[in-house]
This record gives sequence, C-alpha cells and structure tokens, in this order.
Amino acid sequence: MPKSSLRRGRVTVAGAEDIVSRRPGIKDVARAAGVSAATVSNFLNWPERVSKNTRSRIQGAVDTLGYVRSESARQTRAKSSRLMGLIVLDMGNPFFVELARGAEAKARERDLKMMLCDSVQDTDVETEYLSLFAEHRAFGVIVSSADVTGRSLSILSKNGIPFVRVDRAGTEKDACSVAVDDVAGSQAAMRHLIEAGHRRLVYVSGPSHLKQIQDRRTGAFRAISDSGIGSRALREIPVDRLDVAAGRDAAARILGFPERPTAVFCANDLLALGMLQTFFSARINVPNDIALVGYDDIEFAAAAAVPLTSVRQPAAAIGGSSVKLLLQEASGTPEEHRHQHVLLQPELVVRNSSMLTL
Repeated sequence: MPKSSLRRGRVTVAGAEDIVSRRPGIKDVARAAGVSAATVSNFLNWPERVSKNTRSRIQGAVDTLGYVRSESARQTRAKSSRLMGLIVLDMGNPFFVELARGAEAKARERDLKMMLCDSVQDTDVETEYLSLFAEHRAFGVIVSSADVTGRSLSILSKNGIPFVRVDRAGTEKDACSVAVDDVAGSQAAMRHLIEAGHRRLVYVSGPSHLKQIQDRRTGAFRAISDSGIGSRALREIPVDRLDVAAGRDAAARILGFPERPTAVFCANDLLALGMLQTFFSARINVPNDIALVGYDDIEFAAAAAVPLTSVRQPAAAIGGSSVKLLLQEASGTPEEHRHQHVLLQPELVVRNSSMLTL
C-alpha cells in the first residue's frame, strides 16, 4: 500500500498518517524537515543557534506532525525539570495572587515554568501536591505551608528537591524562608487604634494553627501590654476561616455585644471587608461608630466603600525573593549552601476606616 503524504505550509511529510497514528519523535521531525536530530534538539533548546530558514522548516514539520516535546524524557536526562511549584493557602485571597505574580515574573527570567496550587489550608491536599512535584522531579517548590509541623515537606527533602518556605518567618535549618514581620505589623495596627484613643477594642483572629495568625495575635496583645491600658481593653473573636463570610459572621457577633467596641482589628483584609458589609447593612457608621483595620492591603482595601486602613505586605516582593532563594538552593551543594531567612517589614497604610480621633 503506497504511503500517503500530508502537506502543511511548505513542508510535505511522506508517511505522515503513519507517524501521527503514534507519538512523533525528534527523529520524525528531523526527517520531515530534512535536518539532523541534533539540529532539531538545538531548535527546541537553543533556537538562536539555528538559522531563520531552518527554524521555519522545523517549525513547519512540528506543526504538521503535531509534535510535542517529551518533558518527562528531558527530565530523565537532566535529573530535574523546568517546572517550579508554588503552593499557597488560599487563592481566594488576593494577597496570594499578587505573591504568585511576583514569583512567576522572576521565574520567567530564568526560563522556569510555574505551576500554582491551592492547598485550601488542608494539609492532606498540600501533601498530594508535594508528592506530585516530587514525582515529576520539579526544579523546586515554594510553599506557604498549612502543615505547621513541616513533616509534609520531608518528601521533597528525601527526593533532593529544593524548597523555600514563604509567608512564614522561620529559623528552620532545612530550608530558606521569606516572610513579613507579622508581629511588628500587628503591633503597628493596634498601636494606631490605641493612639487614636480607643479603649474598647476587638481583635478578629483566624485559624490558630497558622503561624502568620499566631504572630499577628502576638503583636496585637503585645501592643496592648506595652500601652498600659490593661488587657481587658482587648477582646478576641476567633474565626475558622480567613474570608469575607467569616468577617460577616464576626461582625454579627459584635452587633450582639451589650457594649460594642469602638475599634476592630482583623487578621486579614477579607475579614475586615466582610465586617464592613455587615456594619453597612446595620447602619453602623465606619469609622464614627466603629473604626476598622485590616491586614495585607489587598487591592480591594483601598477601593472599599469606606477605604480600609490596612497593614501592607509587599506580596510581589515576597514572591520574587522566594524564587531568588530557590535558585540559590538549587545551584549549590548542601555542604556549600547556607539557608537564609528573609524578613521584610510591613507598612501601616492609614485610610478613612480608622481616621476618627475620639
């Protein structure tokens, strides 16, 4: 039976129907383009080494055959991949979106491809993603871990995959870390409210197992202690989630208090924005009736109906710095590399939601 031909552009591939019935390889592309397999390899990895006309012929053959490079085969030869993992706690939080943008921009500079995963604050989900990255021999992983014990990260260590902890200050000896000084940020927010004259305050916390939440709680209560106004001036409302719905629920509880607070500090902006919705519906004026402060300074904070005072975290810088550290982790031997722990400073951004001075 005579072999058929398949034409696309200026490239005619004899026997193309036989080739596309299986997965085409580099040799098929080389044969179709009339070049060596080494030239095709250069085209795929170092296109600048190949002349413009030759690149055009090879690209035509690639398009005609539907060739897709085997990343797994390349990984086997190179012992690792161009794949970089980023695992965050909650993609519903714009803070992590901005962090991811910063990380991806820096990764692209080094021709790394980033896969973004949302653990939804679940250690089991986090472990599944970590196993996936180990299985695919990822270049490295940046993780905002839901597992406070750090045990879930052992799968990366066992497989020789470098990782960086992000959004969590640490002194761990197993990895680098990049975070913001959440204790200092929370202190600044609470000190701002105290200096404005507030003496009935509420701190709305979050999931207590998260290190960031622990640090923000520490900062809030430290500010109260340092001020000398007495621990009874601050009441804590714990919530299980860090989202708008949890903020609305916390605000409803505050409205039921016999004596309402004059100021509320929330562990993140989503909680504060949820509270703002409930207060608005109940005709509670912010800040005249209750002053409100959030944390993260996400984009929506400044755009709220009442612009929200918030503690700004340099999210994009956190992401970019974490990739820099990951590259250092990957480039040196364990004996040569010394783990670094970068602690960035937050900034209190004062807006209308807390401007009233009593």
